[in-house]
Amino acid sequence: FGVAPGTSDKSNPNAMRSIDKNTIFTNVALTDDGDVWWEDIGHDAPDHLIDWKGNDWMPGSKEKAAHPNARFTAPASQCPVIAPEWEDPAGVPISAILIGGRRASTIPLIHESFNWEHGIFMGSIMGSEITAATISASIGKVRRDPFAMLPFCGYHMGDYLAHWLEIGKKTGADKLPHIFYVNWFRKDSNGKWLWPGFGENSRVLKWIFERVAGKADAVKTAIGYMPTANAIDTAGLNVSEADMAELLKINKNEWLQEVASIREDYKMYGAKLPAELAAQLDALEQRLQAI
Repeated sequence: FGVAPGTSDKSNPNAMRSIDKNTIFTNVALTDDGDVWWEDIGHDAPDHLIDWKGNDWMPGSKEKAAHPNARFTAPASQCPVIAPEWEDPAGVPISAILIGGRRASTIPLIHESFNWEHGIFMGSIMGSEITAATISASIGKVRRDPFAMLPFCGYHMGDYLAHWLEIGKKTGADKLPHIFYVNWFRKDSNGKWLWPGFGENSRVLKWIFERVAGKADAVKTAIGYMPTANAIDTAGLNVSEADMAELLKINKNEWLQEVASIREDYKMYGAKLPAELAAQLDALEQRLQAI
Protein backbone atom coordinates (compact mmCIF):
# COMPACT_ATOMS: atom_id res chain seq x y z
CA PHE A 1 0.00 0.00 0.00
CA GLY A 2 1.09 3.58 -0.42
CA VAL A 3 0.11 7.21 -0.77
CA ALA A 4 -1.34 7.87 -4.22
CA PRO A 5 -0.65 11.59 -4.84
CA GLY A 6 2.85 11.92 -6.28
CA THR A 7 2.98 8.29 -7.42
CA SER A 8 3.55 8.07 -11.17
CA ASP A 9 5.42 6.09 -13.80
CA LYS A 10 8.30 8.53 -13.34
CA SER A 11 8.47 8.50 -9.53
CA ASN A 12 7.61 4.86 -8.84
CA PRO A 13 7.03 2.66 -11.92
CA ASN A 14 6.95 -0.58 -9.90
CA ALA A 15 4.14 0.77 -7.74
CA MET A 16 2.22 1.78 -10.84
CA ARG A 17 2.55 -1.73 -12.31
CA SER A 18 1.49 -3.21 -8.95
CA ILE A 19 -1.79 -1.28 -9.02
CA ASP A 20 -2.74 -1.89 -12.67
CA LYS A 21 -5.47 -4.30 -11.48
CA ASN A 22 -7.10 -5.87 -8.42
CA THR A 23 -6.46 -2.79 -6.29
CA ILE A 24 -8.37 -0.86 -3.62
CA PHE A 25 -8.19 2.94 -3.90
CA THR A 26 -9.35 5.25 -1.12
CA ASN A 27 -10.01 8.99 -1.30
CA VAL A 28 -8.77 9.36 -4.88
CA ALA A 29 -10.69 11.09 -7.68
CA LEU A 30 -12.94 9.14 -10.06
CA THR A 31 -13.01 9.70 -13.81
CA ASP A 32 -16.20 9.56 -15.87
CA ASP A 33 -15.15 6.21 -17.36
CA GLY A 34 -14.57 4.64 -13.93
CA ASP A 35 -10.80 5.10 -13.71
CA VAL A 36 -8.87 6.86 -10.92
CA TRP A 37 -6.84 10.07 -10.88
CA TRP A 38 -4.75 11.99 -8.37
CA GLU A 39 -2.42 14.95 -8.34
CA ASP A 40 1.00 14.27 -9.94
CA ILE A 41 -0.14 10.94 -11.41
CA GLY A 42 1.84 11.80 -14.54
CA HIS A 43 -0.89 13.03 -16.88
CA ASP A 44 -3.29 15.95 -16.89
CA ALA A 45 -6.68 15.71 -15.24
CA PRO A 46 -9.66 15.16 -17.57
CA ASP A 47 -12.27 17.86 -18.01
CA HIS A 48 -14.45 16.38 -15.26
CA LEU A 49 -13.88 14.26 -12.14
CA ILE A 50 -15.72 13.24 -9.00
CA ASP A 51 -13.41 14.37 -6.22
CA TRP A 52 -12.63 12.45 -3.03
CA LYS A 53 -15.61 14.10 -1.30
CA GLY A 54 -18.03 13.00 -4.03
CA ASN A 55 -18.36 16.42 -5.61
CA ASP A 56 -17.98 17.49 -9.24
CA TRP A 57 -14.44 18.69 -9.95
CA MET A 58 -12.96 20.46 -12.96
CA PRO A 59 -9.41 21.65 -13.73
CA GLY A 60 -8.92 25.00 -12.04
CA SER A 61 -10.95 24.03 -8.97
CA LYS A 62 -9.56 25.48 -5.75
CA GLU A 63 -9.55 22.16 -3.88
CA LYS A 64 -7.51 19.07 -4.71
CA ALA A 65 -9.32 16.27 -6.49
CA ALA A 66 -7.68 13.57 -4.33
CA HIS A 67 -7.05 13.78 -0.60
CA PRO A 68 -3.32 14.38 0.15
CA ASN A 69 -3.32 11.06 2.03
CA ALA A 70 -5.31 9.09 -0.59
CA ARG A 71 -4.08 5.49 -0.70
CA PHE A 72 -3.80 2.41 -2.86
CA THR A 73 -3.68 -1.18 -1.60
CA ALA A 74 -2.71 -4.12 -3.80
CA PRO A 75 -1.54 -7.72 -3.26
CA ALA A 76 2.25 -7.90 -2.85
CA SER A 77 2.28 -10.65 -5.46
CA GLN A 78 1.49 -8.01 -8.12
CA CYS A 79 4.78 -6.20 -7.54
CA PRO A 80 6.93 -6.96 -10.61
CA VAL A 81 10.19 -7.04 -8.64
CA ILE A 82 9.14 -9.02 -5.57
CA ALA A 83 11.58 -11.80 -4.68
CA PRO A 84 10.39 -15.25 -5.82
CA GLU A 85 11.09 -16.64 -2.33
CA TRP A 86 8.78 -14.20 -0.57
CA GLU A 87 6.29 -16.94 0.39
CA ASP A 88 8.78 -19.81 0.78
CA PRO A 89 7.33 -22.06 3.54
CA ALA A 90 10.88 -22.78 4.73
CA GLY A 91 11.23 -19.13 5.66
CA VAL A 92 13.53 -16.44 4.36
CA PRO A 93 16.60 -15.25 6.31
CA ILE A 94 16.40 -11.54 7.12
CA SER A 95 19.71 -9.73 6.71
CA ALA A 96 18.59 -6.18 7.45
CA ILE A 97 15.68 -4.26 8.93
CA LEU A 98 15.04 -0.68 7.80
CA ILE A 99 13.15 1.72 10.03
CA GLY A 100 12.67 5.44 9.72
CA GLY A 101 10.55 8.52 9.99
CA ARG A 102 9.78 11.74 8.19
CA ARG A 103 12.07 14.40 9.65
CA ALA A 104 13.15 17.69 8.03
CA SER A 105 16.17 18.04 10.30
CA THR A 106 18.29 16.31 12.99
CA ILE A 107 18.05 12.69 11.72
CA PRO A 108 20.62 11.91 8.99
CA LEU A 109 19.93 10.18 5.71
CA ILE A 110 21.13 6.81 7.02
CA HIS A 111 22.76 5.33 10.11
CA GLU A 112 23.23 1.80 11.41
CA SER A 113 22.82 0.52 14.95
CA PHE A 114 25.83 -0.62 16.99
CA ASN A 115 24.06 -3.89 17.83
CA TRP A 116 20.60 -5.44 18.23
CA GLU A 117 19.76 -3.72 21.52
CA HIS A 118 20.81 -0.36 20.16
CA GLY A 119 18.70 -1.05 17.05
CA ILE A 120 15.62 -1.69 19.18
CA PHE A 121 16.33 1.59 20.95
CA MET A 122 16.43 3.30 17.54
CA GLY A 123 13.08 1.72 16.67
CA SER A 124 11.60 2.84 19.99
CA ILE A 125 12.41 6.51 19.35
CA MET A 126 11.14 6.65 15.76
CA GLY A 127 9.26 9.82 15.05
CA SER A 128 7.80 11.78 12.18
CA GLU A 129 6.67 15.32 11.73
CA ILE A 130 2.88 15.27 11.77
CA THR A 131 1.49 15.48 8.22
CA ALA A 132 -1.87 15.17 6.48
CA ALA A 133 -1.76 11.45 7.31
CA THR A 134 -2.76 12.35 10.88
CA ILE A 135 -5.82 14.43 11.66
CA SER A 136 -4.19 16.93 13.98
CA ALA A 137 -3.70 20.62 14.66
CA SER A 138 -0.03 19.88 15.40
CA ILE A 139 1.26 19.57 11.83
CA GLY A 140 5.04 19.93 11.86
CA LYS A 141 5.58 18.65 15.42
CA VAL A 142 7.29 15.31 16.02
CA ARG A 143 5.05 12.39 16.92
CA ARG A 144 6.85 9.34 18.34
CA ASP A 145 5.70 6.04 16.89
CA PRO A 146 7.86 3.03 17.87
CA PHE A 147 8.45 0.84 14.81
CA ALA A 148 5.45 2.65 13.23
CA MET A 149 3.23 0.28 15.24
CA LEU A 150 1.16 2.55 17.47
CA PRO A 151 -1.98 2.27 15.30
CA PHE A 152 -1.65 -1.51 15.06
CA CYS A 153 -0.36 -2.79 18.41
CA GLY A 154 -3.05 -4.31 20.61
CA TYR A 155 -1.04 -4.36 23.83
CA HIS A 156 1.29 -2.10 25.84
CA MET A 157 4.16 -0.71 23.78
CA GLY A 158 6.56 -1.38 26.65
CA ASP A 159 5.75 -5.10 26.39
CA TYR A 160 6.03 -4.86 22.61
CA LEU A 161 9.55 -3.40 22.83
CA ALA A 162 10.52 -5.97 25.47
CA HIS A 163 9.49 -8.65 22.97
CA TRP A 164 11.87 -7.18 20.39
CA LEU A 165 14.68 -7.21 22.97
CA GLU A 166 13.90 -10.82 23.85
CA ILE A 167 14.23 -11.88 20.21
CA GLY A 168 17.85 -10.77 20.35
CA LYS A 169 18.57 -13.20 23.17
CA LYS A 170 17.36 -16.23 21.25
CA THR A 171 20.27 -16.48 18.83
CA GLY A 172 23.81 -15.29 18.22
CA ALA A 173 24.68 -11.81 17.01
CA ASP A 174 25.80 -13.24 13.65
CA LYS A 175 22.25 -14.37 12.88
CA LEU A 176 20.49 -11.17 13.92
CA PRO A 177 19.57 -8.69 11.17
CA HIS A 178 21.45 -5.41 10.96
CA ILE A 179 19.17 -2.47 11.81
CA PHE A 180 19.32 0.76 9.81
CA TYR A 181 17.49 4.05 10.33
CA VAL A 182 16.69 5.99 7.13
CA ASN A 183 15.36 9.49 6.66
CA TRP A 184 14.60 10.46 3.07
CA PHE A 185 13.04 13.77 4.09
CA ARG A 186 15.87 16.08 5.22
CA LYS A 187 15.46 19.68 4.03
CA ASP A 188 17.82 22.63 3.79
CA SER A 189 17.29 26.01 5.43
CA ASN A 190 15.07 27.06 2.51
CA GLY A 191 12.77 24.05 2.87
CA LYS A 192 14.20 22.27 -0.19
CA TRP A 193 14.46 18.47 -0.20
CA LEU A 194 18.13 17.51 0.04
CA TRP A 195 17.68 13.95 -1.24
CA PRO A 196 15.73 13.09 -4.45
CA GLY A 197 14.15 9.95 -2.94
CA PHE A 198 12.05 7.41 -4.86
CA GLY A 199 14.25 5.19 -7.05
CA GLU A 200 17.42 7.02 -6.02
CA ASN A 201 17.01 5.49 -2.56
CA SER A 202 18.60 2.41 -4.14
CA ARG A 203 21.92 4.24 -3.77
CA VAL A 204 21.51 4.10 0.00
CA LEU A 205 20.32 0.49 -0.21
CA LYS A 206 23.56 -0.34 -2.02
CA TRP A 207 25.55 0.83 1.02
CA ILE A 208 23.26 -1.19 3.27
CA PHE A 209 23.79 -4.34 1.18
CA GLU A 210 27.54 -3.78 1.29
CA ARG A 211 27.47 -3.29 5.06
CA VAL A 212 25.55 -6.54 5.54
CA ALA A 213 28.06 -8.32 3.30
CA GLY A 214 30.99 -6.86 5.24
CA LYS A 215 32.25 -4.96 2.19
CA ALA A 216 31.61 -1.33 3.19
CA ASP A 217 33.44 0.76 5.75
CA ALA A 218 31.60 3.01 8.19
CA VAL A 219 32.36 5.81 10.62
CA LYS A 220 31.47 5.21 14.27
CA THR A 221 29.56 8.24 15.57
CA ALA A 222 27.59 9.16 18.68
CA ILE A 223 24.34 7.93 17.12
CA GLY A 224 25.57 4.83 15.26
CA TYR A 225 27.61 3.76 12.24
CA MET A 226 27.43 6.12 9.27
CA PRO A 227 28.70 6.03 5.67
CA THR A 228 32.20 7.29 4.97
CA ALA A 229 32.52 10.51 2.97
CA ASN A 230 32.10 9.03 -0.53
CA ALA A 231 30.26 5.81 0.33
CA ILE A 232 26.95 6.92 -1.19
CA ASP A 233 27.22 7.07 -4.99
CA THR A 234 25.81 10.41 -6.16
CA ALA A 235 27.02 10.23 -9.77
CA GLY A 236 24.40 11.77 -12.07
CA LEU A 237 22.45 13.35 -9.23
CA ASN A 238 21.91 17.02 -8.56
CA VAL A 239 23.21 16.54 -5.02
CA SER A 240 26.25 18.61 -4.13
CA GLU A 241 29.00 17.75 -1.66
CA ALA A 242 27.50 20.38 0.64
CA ASP A 243 24.08 18.70 0.36
CA MET A 244 25.59 15.30 1.24
CA ALA A 245 27.43 16.82 4.19
CA GLU A 246 24.12 18.23 5.43
CA LEU A 247 22.33 14.92 4.84
CA LEU A 248 24.88 13.09 6.98
CA LYS A 249 25.47 15.84 9.56
CA ILE A 250 25.08 15.22 13.28
CA ASN A 251 24.20 18.44 15.04
CA LYS A 252 25.05 18.07 18.74
CA ASN A 253 22.55 20.65 19.99
CA GLU A 254 19.71 19.26 17.88
CA TRP A 255 20.45 15.75 19.11
CA LEU A 256 20.55 16.86 22.74
CA GLN A 257 17.10 18.38 22.18
CA GLU A 258 16.11 15.03 20.68
CA VAL A 259 17.31 13.27 23.84
CA ALA A 260 15.17 15.58 25.97
CA SER A 261 12.16 14.88 23.75
CA ILE A 262 12.74 11.12 24.00
CA ARG A 263 12.97 11.31 27.81
CA GLU A 264 9.61 13.04 27.88
CA ASP A 265 8.12 10.40 25.60
CA TYR A 266 9.58 7.55 27.67
CA LYS A 267 7.74 8.85 30.75
CA MET A 268 4.50 7.51 29.24
CA TYR A 269 5.80 3.94 29.58
CA GLY A 270 6.12 4.18 33.37
CA ALA A 271 7.33 0.93 34.89
CA LYS A 272 6.81 -0.81 31.55
CA LEU A 273 9.85 0.91 29.96
CA PRO A 274 12.53 -1.75 29.45
CA ALA A 275 15.62 -0.92 31.51
CA GLU A 276 17.80 -1.63 28.47
CA LEU A 277 16.18 1.25 26.57
CA ALA A 278 16.60 3.70 29.45
CA ALA A 279 20.28 2.73 29.58
CA GLN A 280 20.60 3.21 25.81
CA LEU A 281 19.18 6.73 26.11
CA ASP A 282 21.66 7.60 28.89
CA ALA A 283 24.52 6.21 26.79
CA LEU A 284 23.42 8.27 23.76
CA GLU A 285 23.42 11.45 25.84
CA GLN A 286 26.89 10.68 27.21
CA ARG A 287 28.28 10.10 23.71
CA LEU A 288 26.74 13.36 22.48
CA GLN A 289 28.14 15.32 25.43
CA ALA A 290 31.58 13.94 24.59
CA ILE A 291 31.54 15.46 21.08
